Amino acid sequence: MNKHRQQRNSAIKPWYFLILALIFGLICIVALRANNQQMIKLRDVVYSADKDNGDVQTALNNLQIYVTSHMNTNLSTGTSVYPPIQLKYTYDRLVQAQQNSGINATNTQLYTDAQTFCQAQNSVDFSGHNRVPCIEQYVQAHGGAVTTPNQAQIPDSLYKFSFATPTWSPDLAGWTLLATIISFILFIVTLAISKWPSRSRSN
Repeated sequence: MNKHRQQRNSAIKPWYFLILALIFGLICIVALRANNQQMIKLRDVVYSADKDNGDVQTALNNLQIYVTSHMNTNLSTGTSVYPPIQLKYTYDRLVQAQQNSGINATNTQLYTDAQTFCQAQNSVDFSGHNRVPCIEQYVQAHGGAVTTPNQAQIPDSLYKFSFATPTWSPDLAGWTLLATIISFILFIVTLAISKWPSRSRSN
């Protein structure tokens, strides 16, 4: 009975599992690289949408879904900037829009104040001949009142993003990584078993 079991164990060569571990390991490396390359493509789409004023939200959603469900998709790879996704052009457009809105509102109020002031100063001038220079002087004299909003009023969350990549994911990279680990463990176990009979006989 023991002889039959030893023959059956000896038929399972440890090197078979080592070869499997190497094959699965190579596939895993290729799959991990493919995950990273796909992440880079999706990240570039986000940057392009940001620069070209495209659909940034959809591009961000696609990037987030991929990064959070695939291994080896760390956005911080190769850069010291954090958060790694910073939408500079989106932020600049938000600031410019806010500034334009503030300037237009201030100028409108400024000209309204100037017209009221000059009308009171020249109430008998129905033609407005003298009122126009008065308005121009008023606006120039109060030009310092035209202010732009502080950029700090726009929160960072509107243009800075970071997504966490999983330690393990149920994709090709994840399953082949698991198969590599299991194959290597089986290699160690079968190697130890194959050495055990020789040790027993020597004792």
